[in-house]
Amino acid sequence: MTGNEEHVAETAKKVSHQMHEAFKESSEVKGIIETIPNIYKDQIAVELAMERFLFIIDQYQEQPHLLDPHLENLLKQLLDIVKDVAVVAPVKALAFRMLYLITKTRGYKVVVRLLPHEVADLEPVLAMLAEQSPSDHQNWEVRYMLLLWLSMVSMIPFDMNRLDSNLRQNDGQRRLPIMERIIQTAQSYVSSTDKSQDAAAYTLSRFFTRPDVQKKLPEFLDWCIVKMKDSSKSDLKSVTTLSGVLKTLALLMKYGKRDDLVQFGPTLLEHLSDMNLQDVKSNGILRKLAVKLMQRIGLIFLKAKVASWRYQRGSRLLTVSLSTLAQESATVAMGTGDEDEDYDIPDEMEEIIEFLLNGLKDRDTVVRWSAAKGIGRVTGRLPKELADDVLDSIMALFTISESDAGWHGGCLALAELGRRGLLVPARLPDVVPVVIKTLGYDEKRGNFSIGSHVRDAACYVCWAFARAYDPQEMLPHVQPVASALVKAFLFDREVNVRRAAAAAFQENVGRQGQFPHGIDIVTTCDYFAVGNRNTCFKELRHLNIYHRIVDVNLFLYFFSVFIGGFSEYCHSLIDHLVEIKLAHWDIEIRSLAADALHRLTPLASDHMRQKILPRTIELCTSIDQSQRHGALLATGDIEHHLEREAASSRFNSHLLREQLQGNALRGASGDLMRRALCSLVRNLSESKLPYHGDSIIDVWQNLIDKGLNDKDVDVQSAAVDALPSFCSEFYVDSSGHTLPAPQVAVVSKYIPCLEHRSEPIRIGHTQALGSLPGSMLKGQLSKVLKALIFATKTTKENTKMAAARTEAIRAISRVSRTVGIQPNGCDDDVMTVANLDRVYAALFEAMNDYTLDSRGDIGAAVREASMSALYELTSMLATSQNESLITPLRAERIFCLVVQQCCEKIDRTRAHMGEIFFELLYHRPSIPHIPHKEELEVIFPRAQLREECFNWGSPGSTFPLFSRLLSLSSYTYHVLLGMTVSVGGLTESLVKFSGSSLRSFLNDQVKTDEEIERFGEMLLKIFEDNQKQERVSLPMLKLIDSLFSGGCLDYFTEKEGHPFPVKLLTLCKTEVTKCGDVHRILASVDVFCDLLQFGGVVRSKSITHLMLFLCHRFPIVRKTSASKLYECMVTYDGLASDENLDEIMTILSETQWDEPVADVKPLRNKLCDLFDVPQPQPKAQPKATK
Repeated sequence: MTGNEEHVAETAKKVSHQMHEAFKESSEVKGIIETIPNIYKDQIAVELAMERFLFIIDQYQEQPHLLDPHLENLLKQLLDIVKDVAVVAPVKALAFRMLYLITKTRGYKVVVRLLPHEVADLEPVLAMLAEQSPSDHQNWEVRYMLLLWLSMVSMIPFDMNRLDSNLRQNDGQRRLPIMERIIQTAQSYVSSTDKSQDAAAYTLSRFFTRPDVQKKLPEFLDWCIVKMKDSSKSDLKSVTTLSGVLKTLALLMKYGKRDDLVQFGPTLLEHLSDMNLQDVKSNGILRKLAVKLMQRIGLIFLKAKVASWRYQRGSRLLTVSLSTLAQESATVAMGTGDEDEDYDIPDEMEEIIEFLLNGLKDRDTVVRWSAAKGIGRVTGRLPKELADDVLDSIMALFTISESDAGWHGGCLALAELGRRGLLVPARLPDVVPVVIKTLGYDEKRGNFSIGSHVRDAACYVCWAFARAYDPQEMLPHVQPVASALVKAFLFDREVNVRRAAAAAFQENVGRQGQFPHGIDIVTTCDYFAVGNRNTCFKELRHLNIYHRIVDVNLFLYFFSVFIGGFSEYCHSLIDHLVEIKLAHWDIEIRSLAADALHRLTPLASDHMRQKILPRTIELCTSIDQSQRHGALLATGDIEHHLEREAASSRFNSHLLREQLQGNALRGASGDLMRRALCSLVRNLSESKLPYHGDSIIDVWQNLIDKGLNDKDVDVQSAAVDALPSFCSEFYVDSSGHTLPAPQVAVVSKYIPCLEHRSEPIRIGHTQALGSLPGSMLKGQLSKVLKALIFATKTTKENTKMAAARTEAIRAISRVSRTVGIQPNGCDDDVMTVANLDRVYAALFEAMNDYTLDSRGDIGAAVREASMSALYELTSMLATSQNESLITPLRAERIFCLVVQQCCEKIDRTRAHMGEIFFELLYHRPSIPHIPHKEELEVIFPRAQLREECFNWGSPGSTFPLFSRLLSLSSYTYHVLLGMTVSVGGLTESLVKFSGSSLRSFLNDQVKTDEEIERFGEMLLKIFEDNQKQERVSLPMLKLIDSLFSGGCLDYFTEKEGHPFPVKLLTLCKTEVTKCGDVHRILASVDVFCDLLQFGGVVRSKSITHLMLFLCHRFPIVRKTSASKLYECMVTYDGLASDENLDEIMTILSETQWDEPVADVKPLRNKLCDLFDVPQPQPKAQPKATK
């Protein structure tokens, strides 16, 4: 299985886990509920149980129906806890919280129907509600669920008066009737700020639908009106109360009978209109509720009946619509007219409809959506003539003077009318063009645009029309709608619009069955496939597995090419790209559009040649910089794909001269235009246009030169990309030979720029030299290589220019590939033995680039580039049958350097080097003279590492393997050097794995005295070679202390007179002499203390140096030295005579060593006497000469 296939399988597995087939955790959920009474006192256990319960239930938010088989049992289990009088309040609160979580997932309308509704439940529910406090914010779930329960219990089919009793309360007063108690209890929560407000509104609306409660309705409505009048739109409490009242009234109008409510309609309408809630800009919820209530009042005024004129599709079955039966299914209507209808339309309806139409233009989507649904509901009860007037009012929203909100609301309203059958087929010729126009709605606002929500809603309209109309009705509109949807799901910038358009297209293919090539397109460009914008302009090579692929950039071709292959869509797509997308405000869209035109050119070459190319050339002079930029990109891309013919008829060379000489390259858009012009030059060069000898060539060369000097990386890259194509076409004669004059001029101009003081200029010209074609390098190779090699060296002037050195190395590699290897060829033409020696030497030197600045180890990029170049050069030698040039010394040097980098501290570098090491080790054909190749293949088995997808950047994976190379003589020095830097590093995981790997090697692999001797010698050699180099010396000191602490160097402590401690002491003294780095000094303190284990001169000199540290100018050094020395006095025997031991430890522990040096110096001198070492004396100052 390939890596891509494995990734596909893994991704598919993850996706499948997101979907459930059943409520598998039902038993676990029941178990959690059972534990509530036992754990409620343990806060931690309660939190864990609730967290688990929430996690399980939330998994079914998108598939709540899976709870249905278990819902009744879960509710019964929880309500049994609630009903049990012996259960304490905290347990009941937890049960109600779980009830709420289930209700939130499944929906209150479903859960309410399953709640118990017996007469016996009414009093307990009211009693529990009476115990609640609206100000208790901890237990709002209790109140919410009790109110929902009350809404169900209060609908028992018995007269409420029969449930009242004459029982007196504790204060002697008679209890209120149940009806009053229910109303008062629910009313008290209408002003609540939590979720219980919704439940209270629902309870009241359902309760007042009872026949025996109708007498209370006027009183309740008066209460609502008073609350509405008394509310203030600026006071939070008043707004909350008003919100609750509006919710209650809207639900009451929804569930109540028209005959009972119609008499109150004018009053409610009057007060609602007087409040002008549509002007409350700061509260969208109030505006939404006002729209909702207004539409419900309108429905109360109109009789509930199905309009006879509405359109009703005859068949809704997909199987029918896709078969010949679809042609035979007649469109069924409820009637043909309104002659027999008796419509009584009150005058108030005009005000209501106007209110709803204004709601379509509201700033908030929720308000517009509610208004659209209201328009649909109300229109369904109007006569056809008035419904036409409503449609005309909606169509008036699609004008340039309306805001994006109006366009969006209009689309929602059209969709509602369409799916309800209220938009008759006769009006489709008026509506469809507007919808198609809306699919392209995009209003630019500065550096962004608005309109994605409008286009999304237009897709919803198309989706609704597909379900609403018979195929015969939509037949005249199929082609424009299909083309518009294809443009949307291919080329829209926003993913939600692309997916909405794909869904609408798929629905039309399924329901209508007449979209051209619909099945082919749907199976390729499905909902998932259009999720990535880059790939929407692309066609997949592996269509059947696309929706599981994450890295879509692996694919090469454009989606548009696939659909463009159908003649019905090809020209439409091309025209859309040219007229719309090339002028898009987003540069990425313009670039993708130009690239798509490039791919579409072979499919419609005549159309491109005769219509599109003249149009893009014309747009190159547009005053709109976005359009000008897109046109330049597209012109070059189209030219590149057209066959060579009379160029003057296709492209005027003076156009570029005008662009360059005008103001197009100035200002904020100058960088964009320079990139586009460089891209155009590249494409025109590759098109082989006959401009040879034209003065425009000098203009183009100047453009490229300026691009190389640009600080913008993208402009530089465009200029570098253009240079090789330009030189290959215009700097050769008719016979294919390079023109000497421009060749010398270009090389001579670029080489000095490699030493420019500006790093961007160095980088640009380095990349340019590396990109030159072989024809331009022939005869100039030695000069170019010399300049590039010098550019790789670290000098005082370019110390911080690591990026320039990196590019120089990459340029050397590219030049080597371009000219090829001929050992006995000319040094100025090809890579000869001499040139290879120079390049290898430069690359080996670059592997030691450890430059640091405020960004960190900037030399790492140089080392990575150098190792990549070494691999490519060595691979070229091996594959070109020049493996004899890979000498044993050269092969050993390459492998030693790469294994050293594989053991260093930067994860990215280790990963890069590890991959190169593996490729070199198993290169085909084989790299000769690899040191210890057989052992390496055992340590790094090819099949196993490939199968495990080995992570070369993981310290836990790599260090245990590379530490085994310490036993191989050729690699010991470099592996130990790399591991030294890692063991003494700062990252916890790096230090942990590298240190444990090294100690494991020493404890398990080093068995003989000769091996530990060799290790000790190598350790000291590395220390000696890197004296005063903080990058190595500081980690080395930490490593040595770690090895002593781990007992890895006990061999040397047991050998009296061994030279190891003497040399180590000397190296440590040299390292800290005249050292101002406090970190290295502190690390050396540990090593000096470790050396106290040895006797004789080593011990006395170590104590002497520690005495020096006790009077060091840094207080932290003085304190640390005293503390460490005290620990050594406790740990090691014989450091001082027994009679002096107590006094020494007292001085070390009780002295404040961070006091001024003058104060602690006498105590330090006394310690010297007690240790019997000479007191440090200040160095004598040399006498001044006369």
